[in-house]
Amino acid sequence: MMAQYLEIKGRYPNAMLFYRMGDFYELFFHDAEEAAVALDIALTKRGKHEGDDIPMCGVPVHAAEGYLLTLIRKGFRVAVCEQLESPAEAKKRGAKSVVKRDVVRLVTPGTLTEESLLEARRHNYLASFSNVRGESALAWVDISTGAFHVSLIPEVRLGPELARLMPSELIVAEGEDRALGEMTDEFGIALSPLGRAAFDSTGGQKRLCDLFSVGTLEAYGNFTRAEVAAMGAVVEYLEITQKGKLPLLHPPQREAQARVLQIDAATRRNLELTHALSGGRAGSLIGAIDRTVTAAGGRLLERRISSPSRQIEVIQSRLEAVSFGFENSGFSNQIRSMLRRVPDLDRALSRLSIDRGGPRDLTSVRNALAQAGDLADFTHDHDMSDLLKTAAQGLLGHEDLVYLLDEALVDEPPLLVRDGGFIAPGYHEELDEARKLRDEGRAVIAAMQQEYAGLTGIQSLKVKHNNVLGYFVEVTATHAEKMLSEPLSETFKHRQTTANQVRFTTLPLSEMETRILNAGGQALEIEKRLYSSLKDAILESAAEISQTARALAEFDLSIALGELARNESWCCPKVDQSRVLHIEGGRHPVVEQALKAQSGEPFIANDSHLGEDSDIWLLTGPNMAGKSTFLRQNALIALLAQIGSFVPAKSAHIGIVSQLFSRVGASDDLARGRSTFMVEMVETAAILSQADDHALVILDEIGRGTATYDGLSIAWATLEHLHESNKCRALFATHYHELTKLSEKLDRVDNATVTVKEHNGDVIFLHEVRRGAADRSYGVQVAKLAGLPASVVERARVVLDALEKGEREGGNKRDTLIDDLPLFSAVPPPPPKIHAADSRVEIRLADILPDDLTPKQALELIYELKGIADDD
Repeated sequence: MMAQYLEIKGRYPNAMLFYRMGDFYELFFHDAEEAAVALDIALTKRGKHEGDDIPMCGVPVHAAEGYLLTLIRKGFRVAVCEQLESPAEAKKRGAKSVVKRDVVRLVTPGTLTEESLLEARRHNYLASFSNVRGESALAWVDISTGAFHVSLIPEVRLGPELARLMPSELIVAEGEDRALGEMTDEFGIALSPLGRAAFDSTGGQKRLCDLFSVGTLEAYGNFTRAEVAAMGAVVEYLEITQKGKLPLLHPPQREAQARVLQIDAATRRNLELTHALSGGRAGSLIGAIDRTVTAAGGRLLERRISSPSRQIEVIQSRLEAVSFGFENSGFSNQIRSMLRRVPDLDRALSRLSIDRGGPRDLTSVRNALAQAGDLADFTHDHDMSDLLKTAAQGLLGHEDLVYLLDEALVDEPPLLVRDGGFIAPGYHEELDEARKLRDEGRAVIAAMQQEYAGLTGIQSLKVKHNNVLGYFVEVTATHAEKMLSEPLSETFKHRQTTANQVRFTTLPLSEMETRILNAGGQALEIEKRLYSSLKDAILESAAEISQTARALAEFDLSIALGELARNESWCCPKVDQSRVLHIEGGRHPVVEQALKAQSGEPFIANDSHLGEDSDIWLLTGPNMAGKSTFLRQNALIALLAQIGSFVPAKSAHIGIVSQLFSRVGASDDLARGRSTFMVEMVETAAILSQADDHALVILDEIGRGTATYDGLSIAWATLEHLHESNKCRALFATHYHELTKLSEKLDRVDNATVTVKEHNGDVIFLHEVRRGAADRSYGVQVAKLAGLPASVVERARVVLDALEKGEREGGNKRDTLIDDLPLFSAVPPPPPKIHAADSRVEIRLADILPDDLTPKQALELIYELKGIADDD
């Protein structure tokens, strides 16, 4: 056995080998040592190899999925080695023959299909990057849904594309993995090198044609050699990992970069589109707006947020669908009620296509298609938008398949085929008979006993069973002569005589015994055959079923966005090809939702106007006043409009945004030797070198990570470059009040400020954005709000007054004043306050419970307290 293990392990040196032994997957040698630590399971030993104990650990087959998920998340790959025959079959070749085993699947991060290993509302992409003679392409598939896409991209766009797709695994040609390792590590993507032959475009063309059973790929598009190489490598990798059982993939779709809003990795991170900075969906845009009720609808929303459209007609058709859901609440509620009963059709279909499914996947298809038919009937007489009408057409045409599955399957089937019991009674006569024998064997034998008693006239006749004879007919010795005489002797054959009884058998009884003993296995085999036939019937309609799955997701997302807009008072934006960004009463969707949940406070809405009189707003105001929130909310409103959603505002006019850039917040990258300021400059450089005149740029506090004059000069030059060279729309927040003078020199720059109110030395944030410039930063007041010791705050005021005085009187005078400030003259902490004796008013108030007072008593109390105060 160990010889077999070592031979198989030798073919998969970079994967843990799950070696099937009965009801367990066993791991040996170094695999066992690593798995025991990673899975926190006991490490034992089995036999010896070259004189040393063999480390061993194992996991039960029925619980293997959970262990697989743990190993995959910890960066391991797993080769699953199954028994290809039973021990009984192996013994036929010889008593010491080893059961045949081989790897049936290589489990990697990008090739998961099990429901328990996947996030229902997220795609699990496997991507492939190719470079052919200076031209590069990226292909990606989700084998759990069948999605297959390819895009021709410049190599410099690989990072932003990976940030958009966030694949679990990236395939590259051997030798290129070192160059891309840093990038994939940053995004948490597993990197899988593949032989360069897999990226040959000629071989890729053949693999793709064989996969889709076509003579040429021209029906799907005119793909370049780089695109064919990337797609071919994906298919080659799937053949390797799935051991020839290729998943059901849709024909490849080419994505053109010019059709979608370009968003780089830093902007996606800063705006927290699909993941919050803290990790997970909570606090992200998608977490705040997702109202979908199906997994497919949730995945569609994530795709839309990751890739907003730049095509006016596409955006408009989506807005019309959302408007229909917005305006028809009763209709929407009924649709959502139906959609809640729709299982994940795409993933069930995918598992069935690679023989990794089960009876519940059959019923998932049945239930989803049945709901699709009901949805089509319900929407038939409604005057919906064109997008929803088209989607409704995709729900039709499954009546025969639904009828077949409904007749064949029980309502609540078991998880696994081997468990049996998923075929409905009455569907298959032979199966019903086998089940009857299996479940009602005693009743069948009792009926035969009654039949034989009537035939012989011996009422004491019994049909019994033991492990030696099996089933037999037993009579007392006094009746033996009758049984041995004709005509009964022709039916009853003597088997055994004991002291008091004589035992016989009959041909029907022997046959019945064999059938009863084999009935359980026979019933299971029949169910397996029926499972295969039902699965084949589903796969024959795979293309139509996939179309229905897309239609259901479109309905779900359109209705969900309509409900979101209705409940949150969002408006339908006007989207066109202009450069306008006019937003009235705009709000940040995530912050507004958080305020409602935490304190119930209303969000202060604000306007923005770019693209006509001014392209750039220079925003000043103190920290904590809401500058960063204002910047982000405008970017998110533009993005929401371009996914075809209503937006959080009173009104919005969005000229198509081609690129979205955001440089907000402070972070470092110490692993690569980058300080906070260095990261800021790298991201700013990328913006200035790429932004076109239809881009929207969000910049916050450029230059703050270095010396004052260095930072001011960098911010100054950056603002000028955006105005003169990029000519884009921008919101530019800064603490450098000197920059506000640029609005007098740059004709498309306007000043705006976040207003505050100062009261008794404290600052009150109003969170209102108005035209104009702030006259100060209120940093000391904000420090006081943050809880700095009073002595520190007071000392800061003294230093600030001196510096401002020096600034007014000229640079040299200011330097002299700084020199005159004593180095350690911080104000000492004030002495503790001596608590004065309580006044008569305070003593009287201490006994009052305001909630218990009537209006008249309260008025009388006021007069009483005034009298006490006058006396004192």
